[in-house]
Amino acid sequence: MHEGTITSQIVENVLREAQKRNAKRVLEVRIEIGKLMFLNPEQVRFWYEMLTKDTVLEGSKLVIEEKEGVVRCPECGYEGGFDYVDDPAFHTLTPTLNCPKCGGIVEIVGGRDCFIKRVKMLI
Repeated sequence: MHEGTITSQIVENVLREAQKRNAKRVLEVRIEIGKLMFLNPEQVRFWYEMLTKDTVLEGSKLVIEEKEGVVRCPECGYEGGFDYVDDPAFHTLTPTLNCPKCGGIVEIVGGRDCFIKRVKMLI
């Protein structure tokens, strides 16, 4: 379960920025998670709540935007979305994804990122 590790890094980065700006309180944190990060948003929320206790982030709103994955097929040139079955094995390994057009093995070109988009603070 890497949700705890990723969320911990998010909280640490926001706390560092809040400290730099002498923030009294963080009101909202907006993050974007690519679907190919295979993070469960509810688990991210759980860890966020746990990790922000007794900090300037406690009680802040966590907004999670999910970004679709994008693949490219070297066989037929297809670029776009794809379907996959949510298998628990995918949460520890990157699955092999097939092209929805020709069935070839595709490369991932988007949706494997996770970043902080915006933080609202009370200074």
